[in-house]
Amino acid sequence: MQPIRQLMNTLSQLANPQACLFTPDDLRAILPELSQAAFKTLLSRAVRDGHLARICRGLYVYEKAKPDRGWVLPYAAAKLRPLGLNYLSLETVLSDAGVISQMPIDRIMVMSSGRSCVIDCGAWGSIEFVKTRQPAETLVGQLAFDPGAQLWRASVAQALRDMRATHRNVDLMDWKAAHEFV
Repeated sequence: MQPIRQLMNTLSQLANPQACLFTPDDLRAILPELSQAAFKTLLSRAVRDGHLARICRGLYVYEKAKPDRGWVLPYAAAKLRPLGLNYLSLETVLSDAGVISQMPIDRIMVMSSGRSCVIDCGAWGSIEFVKTRQPAETLVGQLAFDPGAQLWRASVAQALRDMRATHRNVDLMDWKAAHEFV
């Protein structure tokens, strides 16, 4: 069987709306017998032919699995930084809670023990990783695992603390709503 066909058959059997993002290492496990050069060519061909879509460097989506568009960015954040502390916070959490009047449609904010950066995910939006120096043990009780996003999610009170700690703009905050959560 041709490698591209083998890759697509395996993905069609394994992928589902909650498991449709793959790193090159994930895909490499399907075809370990290919040389590195042949595998890179195969990935380029799979993207060119529309079998896979490149979200960002080192991350691909199998769109035939019908991923929920709203969860692709959180899934991507979890896949891009699988180690260390990462949790949804800042404007993302405050918008979901109704504390900020404007909702970031194509961007999520993730507090991370890794370095700060913005990752452009093309048509999917962007992920803003914001460095936190807070040890994980100080966040006990302030984070809850969000199974839909496959990431930890800050409480509104913690998101407000993160806003202050990172000196984010608070002009759009509804302070009356914010005080309900503190």
